[in-house]
Amino acid sequence: MTKIRHLPEAPTQVRSLVSGEAIDAHRHDDHQVVYAARGVLAITTDRGSWVAPATRAIWVPAGTVHAHQAHGGLELHLVGLPAADNPLRLTEPSVLAVGPLLRELIRAYTGSPHDGSPERRRLRTVLLDQLRASPLQPVHLPAPTDPRLRELCAILRADPADDRTLAALGVQVGASDRTLTRLFKADLGMTFPQWRTQLRLYRALVLLAENTPVTTVAHACGWSSTSAFIDVFRRAFGHTPGTHHAR
Repeated sequence: MTKIRHLPEAPTQVRSLVSGEAIDAHRHDDHQVVYAARGVLAITTDRGSWVAPATRAIWVPAGTVHAHQAHGGLELHLVGLPAADNPLRLTEPSVLAVGPLLRELIRAYTGSPHDGSPERRRLRTVLLDQLRASPLQPVHLPAPTDPRLRELCAILRADPADDRTLAALGVQVGASDRTLTRLFKADLGMTFPQWRTQLRLYRALVLLAENTPVTTVAHACGWSSTSAFIDVFRRAFGHTPGTHHAR
């Protein structure tokens, strides 16, 4: 059995992780905002995985058992908040949009002296206000519980470019497309096309963090053309894959 570390406080700090480095499963009594100013961060719980490039942060509620995974060299900013301070009133991990102001507030707060000065208290107040105003950005890959769905999702995780229909995949896992359609909605809260798109975007972020060319990413993740990939990526993240590294 994997030992889960219990860290009473969620630290406010800046850390650097090399590509592929992981932080094993752990939990805090405090909430935590996790932001990667460089690279792509993935957080995994028993409910699924969340991924965030530099235009996103991940909200991890107090008590949530989670692990971190770095893709690309990671500049990781961690903001700990007492359990009584839940500006988003969320009980599940969530991905938040990070605009220029929130980005600089996170960087300033994690980089400033951890004292009780009036300046730091004011900075914290503005940071909490900006978190409350941050819209949710659902880049979430939920984990299935049904064994047939787990098998199907594992097939697509191994090859996101697999473009077989749900009916064709159902033949391999021993379930009809009608049954699988129902399971996707009941177990994962989304349709099969929505889940597959989330998977492909997730994998695309990882490949881009590893400096894979955009055209290669598009084909490896199952888009019919580079332009189709760019369009979906822009609608999901607000910028093109070509500008992703600069951000």
